[in-house]
Amino acid sequence: MRPTTDVHQHLWSEPLVAALQARRELPFVRREHGLSVLYLAGERPYVIDLASERSTRRAAQVREDGLERALVCLSSPLGIESLPRGEAAPLLDAYLDGALRLGDPFGVWGSIALDAADPDDVDALLERGCVGLSLPAGAIASVDGLARLHEVLARLEQLDAPLFVHPGPGPRGATARAASFGEASLADPLWWAALTRYVSDMQAAWLAFLSAGRAEHPRLRVIFSMLAGLAPLHAERLCSRGGPAATEPDPLIFYETSSYGPTAAWQIAEVVGARQLLYGSDRPVADPREHAIVDTFDWDDVEQATRRALGERYTAADADAAETPGGHLAVESHRLTVAEAPAR
Repeated sequence: MRPTTDVHQHLWSEPLVAALQARRELPFVRREHGLSVLYLAGERPYVIDLASERSTRRAAQVREDGLERALVCLSSPLGIESLPRGEAAPLLDAYLDGALRLGDPFGVWGSIALDAADPDDVDALLERGCVGLSLPAGAIASVDGLARLHEVLARLEQLDAPLFVHPGPGPRGATARAASFGEASLADPLWWAALTRYVSDMQAAWLAFLSAGRAEHPRLRVIFSMLAGLAPLHAERLCSRGGPAATEPDPLIFYETSSYGPTAAWQIAEVVGARQLLYGSDRPVADPREHAIVDTFDWDDVEQATRRALGERYTAADADAAETPGGHLAVESHRLTVAEAPAR
């Protein structure tokens, strides 16, 4: 069985690109030598392939991947959510207008300005048809960060909508972020930020929610992108340093697979339970075919998890189905039993 929903894609819509082209400060887009080049704080310039971003082409790609639906979100490393509210608002409106205009087979994660974040922003996003709220990991990467967004998260919880956590800076903004990490260096590989800052942001967000967020928001469903930067694999070290001891997996925390392959997904599932994994590709940034993850696993549990994560009721029949061994992975008492574990 193949997954039917990709919970993590991006798409450069015309309204968003136009709004970024109109800016004079980071982040912005410039046309250079016939190319659309993105500039943002702390990272090297990035060329946007606008031809491949046409909605018809991307919709066809969803079908080519064997999917029924793909959820698009704002790329939080841009730092748009972290800008002053007056600067963030037109960019967020442009993103949302372009994303909601896509129609089937796309769904949309909403985004808000972190400056003076307002729970009413959540209501507005859901009323417009967003499936939930996406936040940059840096916004909730500390207990203080979670406290600042308490009312926003409480409103999301009250409305029974999910939170999607994506790498990106917190409310200190792009300027402070660039000062903290230094300007992008041409000596750094293009992948440097994705393997350093993105990973540490996701791990910090996971640890903060584990230590303080769940107690404050007991019914909030949370999806961590990129397997939370593999944070659950540090559970033993967390315990040895005085953190919370490992318990049964949290049934309301989910982990999507973007940029990782079967080996990492198998290891995470062994810790958090295979019923907490979701499928995410991070297209067009990453190509999931590189790791053959879709063809390696039996994704019956992923389909059940996706319905639970996005708000569909988890029935007793679903639970029974999730207990049935199949393919490479099988769940037993919320833990992973390996039939054919990937080579390590």
